Amino acid sequence: MKKNRLAKAGYDNAKSLLDIVREIVETGTSLWWRFFDWLAQVEWRKLMMIWLLLLLFGLTPFGLPKQTGAFIVLSFGLKVLAGGKRKAELEAREATTHADEEGMERRVVEARMAALQAQVEPHFLFNTLANLRYLIRTDADAAQQMLDHLVGYLQNALPDMRSVSSTVQRELDLARAYLSIMQIRMGERLQFLIDAEEDALAMPLPPAMLISLVENAVKHGLERASRPGVIVIAAEVRGDSLRVTVRDNGIGLTEHSGQGFGLANIHQRLALLYGARASLTVSASEPCGVDAVLTVPQKE
Repeated sequence: MKKNRLAKAGYDNAKSLLDIVREIVETGTSLWWRFFDWLAQVEWRKLMMIWLLLLLFGLTPFGLPKQTGAFIVLSFGLKVLAGGKRKAELEAREATTHADEEGMERRVVEARMAALQAQVEPHFLFNTLANLRYLIRTDADAAQQMLDHLVGYLQNALPDMRSVSSTVQRELDLARAYLSIMQIRMGERLQFLIDAEEDALAMPLPPAMLISLVENAVKHGLERASRPGVIVIAAEVRGDSLRVTVRDNGIGLTEHSGQGFGLANIHQRLALLYGARASLTVSASEPCGVDAVLTVPQKE
């Protein structure tokens, strides 16, 4: 009997301890997401003021300079890489919650568009920075070239994160900067050519669609191939439509081709913007590789 009571008491204590640990984890998770949501929505100016105050406090005898620096770097990284996506998700949720039947339908569509557009893979930036750090130690000229291309990429990419409209010229500049960076990383395994009609350059094109197709061509086409490859980007006017083609001579279509997140994102955005008047087709290219063709109407 005594052993049973002791066992029951031990079981109750273990259960209480697990409940405490579970409560601590849930509280910590809740606080993290509150901080993340606040970081996603706070203005850059306010965030910089907070960083300045923290730096001043870190210089005092009571400050913790290493911890302060680590917090600033972490919050900056989260704000740049994930803050846009989280903010767009919060705006989409808020617009959906408060939408009424008469005046909020457009706001809901725009919020959904922003959420889809903000879902950008951060691995490219991480990998580029890692390569840049390595090149700084081993090849200063290549490091300078990569840094220049990265600056050009960010100059074209960051404004598009807040916009629902761009132009063929800007999207081609973004793709050129991205491919130039990848060319430094992959060496002779990657060559690219951009061929755009003059009349097509000023035409409107939804942001981040072309770069998603180019990223797919690199990741799923050329990086997996054991031989050098070429990516060709073409933009041309076809009647009342703009036609943008991304062609690679990589490994070609596989079992999972056309099922990636980036392509699904494009299909959803095209449906939101144009309904059935726009299309994205992915097909095998001859003699090898993949053709991705984006067709966008240019007149209402």
